[in-house]
Amino acid sequence: MAIDAATVKKVARLARIAEPDDKLEPLARELTGILNWIEQLNEVDTTGVEPMTSAEAAVLPMREDVVTDGGDPAKVLANAPKAVRGFFVVPKVVE
Repeated sequence: MAIDAATVKKVARLARIAEPDDKLEPLARELTGILNWIEQLNEVDTTGVEPMTSAEAAVLPMREDVVTDGGDPAKVLANAPKAVRGFFVVPKVVE
């Protein structure tokens, strides 16, 4: 599947991305290469292959779900950049 500069320009306009005309052709070649690679991946026979969540088969250790007091607050806050009255102080994010 080949993508031309006109298609890239149309998709960029639909996505509200300003792309200069001199960059359209290289971008079209790059996208065509990506789609060709995806077509190659579609040719791989994956019948009988189980889906996986990780490349490494690992079992997560389980622990008992017990409510604790959180330990010593002084130790918890020892590495905090700033703490006031036993709480972490963080910069305001929302105005």
